[in-house]
Amino acid sequence: MEKKTKITGQTNSQSSKILSKPRIFFGVLFSVISIVLTFSFISYLMKWKSDQSQAGTLLDKTIKSTNVFGKIGDWLGNFFIFESLGIAAFIVAFLCLVTGLLIMKKNYFKPWKTFGHSLFFICWIPVFMGAVTGGSGVLSGVYGFQIMDFLNSIIGTFGLWMVLLVSIGLYFVLEFNLNPTNVKSKLNDLNDNTLGRVKSMMPKSSEKFEADEELEIENEEEKLVEKEFAVQNTSFQTPLNLNVTSDIEPIQTPNQTSFTSAPVTFEKPQITEKEDNFKFEVEIPKEDLNEYDRKAQDLVQKHGEYDHRLELAKFQMPTIDLLKDYGPEEIHVNQEELEENKNKIVGLLKTFNVGIAEIKATIGPTVTLYEIVPEAGIRVSAVKKLQDDIALNLSALGIRIIAPMPGKGTIGIEVPRKNPTMVSIRSVIASAKFQNTDMDLPVVFGKTISNEVFMADLSKMPHLLMAGATGQGKSVGINAILTSLLFKKHPSELKFVMVDPKKVELSLYSKIERHYLAKLPDGEDAIITDTHKVINTLNSLCVEMDQRYDLLKNAFCKNIKEYNSKFSQRKLNPENGHRYLPYIVLVVDEFADLIMTAGKEVEQPIARLAQLARAVGIHLIVATQRPSVNVITGMIKANFPARAAFRVISSVDSRTILDSPGADQLIGKGDMLYFNGNEILRLQCAFVDTPEVERLADFIGEQKGYASAFMLPEYSADETISTVGAFDPNEKDVLFEDAARIVVSTQQGSTSMLQRQLKLGYNRAGRIMDQLEACGIVGGFNGAKAREVQISDLHSLDNFLEELRK
Repeated sequence: MEKKTKITGQTNSQSSKILSKPRIFFGVLFSVISIVLTFSFISYLMKWKSDQSQAGTLLDKTIKSTNVFGKIGDWLGNFFIFESLGIAAFIVAFLCLVTGLLIMKKNYFKPWKTFGHSLFFICWIPVFMGAVTGGSGVLSGVYGFQIMDFLNSIIGTFGLWMVLLVSIGLYFVLEFNLNPTNVKSKLNDLNDNTLGRVKSMMPKSSEKFEADEELEIENEEEKLVEKEFAVQNTSFQTPLNLNVTSDIEPIQTPNQTSFTSAPVTFEKPQITEKEDNFKFEVEIPKEDLNEYDRKAQDLVQKHGEYDHRLELAKFQMPTIDLLKDYGPEEIHVNQEELEENKNKIVGLLKTFNVGIAEIKATIGPTVTLYEIVPEAGIRVSAVKKLQDDIALNLSALGIRIIAPMPGKGTIGIEVPRKNPTMVSIRSVIASAKFQNTDMDLPVVFGKTISNEVFMADLSKMPHLLMAGATGQGKSVGINAILTSLLFKKHPSELKFVMVDPKKVELSLYSKIERHYLAKLPDGEDAIITDTHKVINTLNSLCVEMDQRYDLLKNAFCKNIKEYNSKFSQRKLNPENGHRYLPYIVLVVDEFADLIMTAGKEVEQPIARLAQLARAVGIHLIVATQRPSVNVITGMIKANFPARAAFRVISSVDSRTILDSPGADQLIGKGDMLYFNGNEILRLQCAFVDTPEVERLADFIGEQKGYASAFMLPEYSADETISTVGAFDPNEKDVLFEDAARIVVSTQQGSTSMLQRQLKLGYNRAGRIMDQLEACGIVGGFNGAKAREVQISDLHSLDNFLEELRK
């Protein structure tokens, strides 16, 4: 053991010596470079005119240099002094020395501080020397002359000197902390030192006088002590004489006394100073508030913070008893099923020469995840291409292979369970994770493969795109999202704008209109089913968004959370239009129908809201059963980072919604994939039945609500920007009447039809259609549908055209 220890120690010392050699080499190298630069610069400044002319003749042997380091010195001086920094080039040499010392671990300088100060003076000195010399000579360098000349032309000579003096003044203030307090203390110290030096320079007579005075004071103190000592000595001598025997001679001196009583100590009397009797007060300075903050603070002290729940102060949040209890939702492990699936997977992979080093199973509510670790040398693609073979061997509805698992060195194979466990909305709402969350808009989807409750914050998503074939759980997923929000947010904090083209999916929520819903001022129903009203509502939401951004701008806030906090602290005046802003969630149950009927008129406001509305608390949940590229366009997908996919028909639909396959391998009944920019998670969506939603809506609707639904800004189709102007008969196209007859005879107001029939370009056909609209022959633009023709037959058209000619 001793030999081993000795060898190890020798090895460590040798390695440290080996490592130290490069450090010493580079440290010495930088130090030598510093010396070379310094002497080259000095020599160049002494004869810079001749050295400058020789700077470009390095290889010409006939020309001799006067620099101490020859032509290399000429080049270095010309480059660093004349062409760049002037005399500030010496700082570069200094920095090389500092670098060398730091490499050799000679900490004579503080690295960051040294380099920071050097950088400042490298920038300041050339400009200063340029201002002093007017750019003549080499002291400023090209850099200093150019900067000086530029500043001089912009701000003038006086402005240039002001910039220089202010910058150097700020440097010294920041470096030496020259605030008034520190300056005063340093002046006091200087006065004390000066006074001390004056005293030391006083004549000897005065010194003698002071010494005699101090000696006299000391003699008086000694006499006082001796007197006190004599009195105490007399008192001690009396008892001492009474206790000694006759054979013993009396004690003569007190210094030789020896007895067992406690020793007596004599203290030098202290001269106490007279205490000053004055009042001592401590004052804590108050925070310096501006006028508005002071008024807000006074209002808060008088009335308390603004409570947005005050109008519905007695509103009771829904209770868990409103949701159906399906009993314990424990996962029952079927050991035989697990063993059977494991053996089939291992056997099939061995058949295709794919070896497995390890396999593990994780049981979820709906699927079981088998994680395998392939043997060394096995390609991941060799496992991925066996997806259909594994599904056939296991007789499963759909197999999904995750290769590789994100953050793990494994390959995942998701196999549906024969007897899945139901996940109820009650179980996830009642979980501690949901009850104790501090999310702004908590949305609980269901449970993961590891049987954990999965939640997300809608305000952070910030928008959600949902897709799934008919009957695969998409509408149930929307109800689960709405239910979780209703269980967490007060009516004053959240409003819904619901669009339901199918007219039956969201109709149950009409009972909570005066609590949670928002609509247009002239709207009859808060749940919108008519396409024209959808367009107006979406544009009204855009107006609301713009108004909220104006409020945030005036309040100097970045988002709705900061704004509402300021408003609650009474820092924003309602007389200036400020108000408490609730979150607004737009829910669209069938987006494909809106695109088919309204097209761009729906897509544009949706895209605008998705791009901008996050900061002002407007969030979108858009669902469709047709995730094709003409419905979910690139503009919409780019602004919906959060996606939820239920089972779809084809792999193409899965790629459209998730940008990857997998949704076509789901088993339905709430089995879903969730993606938010990172990994794709497989979840079992929580099941909420229609009677549960009805009980929840009844519980909220029976309570006292607001006088009406939350009113969105007024908006009408007339506010849209249109290129159709007033009809001028003198400017009508020569083919105007031919186009009118074609439209009336076919009863189709279509621009493309005019292109085909009259063989026109799109622009001219569009102008003719605008003229037909302006004179009242056809109606306005109606999305993807053809325009409505206002004249029924050609006879009526002829009469109409005759009137136009007059």
